[in-house]
Amino acid sequence: MSTHSVGQVRPSQLLWTYGPGALIDLPNLSVITMGLDKWDTDRCPPVEEARLLAAVRRVLGSQVTHLRIPPFMKDEGASPFSAEGKIGVPVRPFPRWLRCVKCQLLAEYDSGLFEIKPNPYRPEMTRFVHSNCEKGKNADAVPARFLLACRNGHLDDFPWHWFVHGGLSSCRGTLRFIETGASLQTENLKVKCDQCGVSRSLVHAFGGKAKENLPACRGRHPHLDKYDLDCDAPPKAVLLGATNSWFPITLSALAIPMEKNLLSQLVFDGWDYFVDAESAEEVKMIVKTLVKTNSLPGINKYQHDVIWQSIQERKTGNTNVTVSEGDIKKPEWDVLTSPNPPKDWPHFLSRKCDSPAVFSGIIDSILLLERLREVNALIGYTRVEAPEETADEDDRPPMAGLCKSNPTWIPASEVHGEGIFIKFNEKTIAKWEVLNAVKNRDKNILQGHHGWRNARGLEPTNGYPGIRYTMLHTFAHLLIRELALECGYNAASIRERIYAESGDTPMSGVLIYTAAADSDGTLGGLVELGKPENLGRLIEQALSRALVCSSDPLCSEHNPSEDRSLHAAACHACAFVAETSCERGNRYLDRALLVETFECIDAAFFRNIIQNDVCNNKAPKSNDRIE
Repeated sequence: MSTHSVGQVRPSQLLWTYGPGALIDLPNLSVITMGLDKWDTDRCPPVEEARLLAAVRRVLGSQVTHLRIPPFMKDEGASPFSAEGKIGVPVRPFPRWLRCVKCQLLAEYDSGLFEIKPNPYRPEMTRFVHSNCEKGKNADAVPARFLLACRNGHLDDFPWHWFVHGGLSSCRGTLRFIETGASLQTENLKVKCDQCGVSRSLVHAFGGKAKENLPACRGRHPHLDKYDLDCDAPPKAVLLGATNSWFPITLSALAIPMEKNLLSQLVFDGWDYFVDAESAEEVKMIVKTLVKTNSLPGINKYQHDVIWQSIQERKTGNTNVTVSEGDIKKPEWDVLTSPNPPKDWPHFLSRKCDSPAVFSGIIDSILLLERLREVNALIGYTRVEAPEETADEDDRPPMAGLCKSNPTWIPASEVHGEGIFIKFNEKTIAKWEVLNAVKNRDKNILQGHHGWRNARGLEPTNGYPGIRYTMLHTFAHLLIRELALECGYNAASIRERIYAESGDTPMSGVLIYTAAADSDGTLGGLVELGKPENLGRLIEQALSRALVCSSDPLCSEHNPSEDRSLHAAACHACAFVAETSCERGNRYLDRALLVETFECIDAAFFRNIIQNDVCNNKAPKSNDRIE
């Protein structure tokens, strides 16, 4: 199977949807992406982002030396029989069990009963056939759509013989998958053994009795050809294509300048290339290689002896680089809020502008990012349960690995785009946080947070981002929804980055930016809407839409402390955005913290700005603001 091309996916999908250990449900067969051990690193160009690499090393170990882009075919018209036409990631058919669509035979694909029919010119048409089917020659064979998974990251074929015979049995008769009834509900799906005649409904594989009818987890990692010695987690039957079969764990960072001059920044970003250099001549050869591979753009503008001097300064410690491995966002905040932000860096071009007059005293400043780059890295995945999004990796469900041993490189992707950074007034937010109504909302969301984590066996007191984060997060969602209506970008290509911290080094701001892997992220539409005459109007429109939700009063009266959820007055009709746009998976949202709702009117941060004046299409009063 490894010699046949079976389909195509975008390189970015190998981080977010189809990474190592994930299933790819193709039109005619299902495959699993193999571990990094089997990827061809010669086809994976490196990505330079020193801060992100430091964060990855903190989680996975110092043996990680590179971030690399997954392999992709540069020439789409290449012959499928050429070396270029075979570029890709290795996959393997999974699940191993196939079902003949005509005779309903259920067997493993390597049992000799099925045959692969590749199609080199239409790889998505590659399929298995039951060549000796009694009801028709070369009948199509499709994957059996049931699997076993556990929260420890294991994945296995469904135990068909065990299930139909109620445990271990010496019977090895032919199995048939039978569909009865008009619908495909589990009670209408049965498995029957031709030899002993016993049959069983798939309804017994789900629900409360599933534990009695399924064997213990075998600790299988099919993408690594590996079995763990033991696993105490109960297996769960999942459907092929279900979203809970693979959840990515990623880290991301914005490419921001950390040095005073461009050369020092380039040496800092590409330090892994220069660390072993012993002379200016060696540097000259390294630069030639970097130019040839299109790595570290901009380094070719400097003479090799000047680069060598900068390398020596870094080796001797004459540098002002300050990078916090434990906090990716703090260095970004420092650059975004700098009195003189960078204006002409290769991956970071910014321009300051005035904040909307109507929000003076609430919004301190606006920074338009005409060019930015975000780098994302895949560090692992979970199954059955989504990973808890917290900086403390001890709180996450067990993270499964991407290769058999400790990885030496990690798949990554880079996206170029534009954005709007909004910095809020710290004093105004601090005054708002101490209001009794805000404290009550904070208490309800915190109780929902405790209940949610208790239900998942996590430490309940950890991971709560706070009421400041919830307010800023909700604001970002409302603004994303409004921007998507006017900026011309696909709503799923707009993302958020929330900066919310209290204490000695407070942060209160949001970054709304495009994160598309193609030219869709650099059209200029977002920056244009960030100008004060446009942004003020858009914020007012976003907040006025949030006053009433089409799901009210159910939405506004939702209490997270009662149902152990992670949002209050928020739903798909008013505040949720695409999962790819949100850094918290649509959690920690409450529009009552921004505007008045039917259930709460005292906790709104914009209470004195967005009132009935907006609903009546009147201009807000200039002196009617939070002070």
